[in-house]
Amino acid sequence: MGSGYSKMKKQAKLMEQQLEMMRNEMKSKQVTGISGNGLVAVVVNGEKELLEIKIKPECVDSSDLEGLQDLIKAACDDAYSKLSDDPMNSMSLPGGMPMSFGF
Repeated sequence: MGSGYSKMKKQAKLMEQQLEMMRNEMKSKQVTGISGNGLVAVVVNGEKELLEIKIKPECVDSSDLEGLQDLIKAACDDAYSKLSDDPMNSMSLPGGMPMSFGF
């Protein structure tokens, strides 16, 4: 196993480090999804964890809980769509190997 193997091993280690750095960046990334002209807003991180839900009081109607649920779902869909459209989620690693976080 000559220098070719050693070079590949170094490249693999570098790719691991870059991947870990990108994962950390995605975890700290936050995206806000909005629905109902701002009546409902949600904040998610790059790992699709729901961090926060904001609901304006005028949106709350006890006789229309289904409408509120729809607005929350639409806000989440908006946030996840923004994550999917982010170029960080479909980057290439050195050597042209595609990398996707699956969003």
